[in-house]
Amino acid sequence: MKKYKDNSDLYEDDELDYKEEYENEESQHSEGDLQKTLKGYRIIIIALVAVLGLLTFQHFRVTSDIKEQFRIERDTLNSQISGLITEIDNINLRNDSVSSELRAHIAIERDKADSLMTRLKKERNMNREKLKQYEKELGTLRTIMKRYVHQIDSLNTLNKRLADENITIRQKVASETSRANIAEERAQEMANKIKLGSIVKARGIVLGAYNTGGSNVTRASRASKFRTDLTLTANELTIPGKRNVYVRIVGPDGAVLSGGADCLMEFEGDVISYSAEREVDYDNKDLDVSIFFNYDQITSGLHKVEVYMDGYMIGEAELALR
Repeated sequence: MKKYKDNSDLYEDDELDYKEEYENEESQHSEGDLQKTLKGYRIIIIALVAVLGLLTFQHFRVTSDIKEQFRIERDTLNSQISGLITEIDNINLRNDSVSSELRAHIAIERDKADSLMTRLKKERNMNREKLKQYEKELGTLRTIMKRYVHQIDSLNTLNKRLADENITIRQKVASETSRANIAEERAQEMANKIKLGSIVKARGIVLGAYNTGGSNVTRASRASKFRTDLTLTANELTIPGKRNVYVRIVGPDGAVLSGGADCLMEFEGDVISYSAEREVDYDNKDLDVSIFFNYDQITSGLHKVEVYMDGYMIGEAELALR
């Protein structure tokens, strides 16, 4: 019995040794798996960091490219505005034929160009929409200045032609006193032409009398109002815009048929009365205009109408009523 017990103890010792060896192997195997897992995580983390760095670099490069493109486009736009300002400054305004009104309009556009450049330089958050807006404003300024330059060129061409004629005449009559006097008169006439070159004329002026029903009549006893029809002629030398057209109807006794105490206007340094007026929008093209004047004391005889605009009398017509 004692021998059997000793063998049993030996068996138990062997079993314990096997368990310890097995547990050691399991522990070593688990530690190996853990190391592999940690190594895999490190690789993933390194890969994610690399991808994040690449994406950051690409984003920075794209952002830099966009900013550089906007900078180039803004510099180009700035250069174009600067060029327009130089063109405006180089416009020859010394010619006496350039009116003060036109000079004032050009000065306003010059200020707009300066303001546009200032705003562009102060712009910090440039984008495509803002660039288009600046380009649109610049295009508008260019269009307006082209129209003004065309008007000035027309005036300068007329002035040069008249000046050349004046020189030619002066050369021809230099040796003769009598012809010198003629040349002086021509020179004055040319100066007047330059001054009057931008005046809008009226043609086809017709004065008519009408009754309360709107029918044209020839008897004064039936008339209750006058109507003046006319056409403002095309003139590229004048500045387009709003205008007031005045009519003065003079009765057979030579008195002006006034539209009221407030119907006064300036003409050649004097204040004179007028019968009726109308505001028109003139755009350098032929423009038909009709002006009515109600008057209930129309008498028979010869009536005359005078048409005024921009401080000048631009036409007249007559009407005989029985």
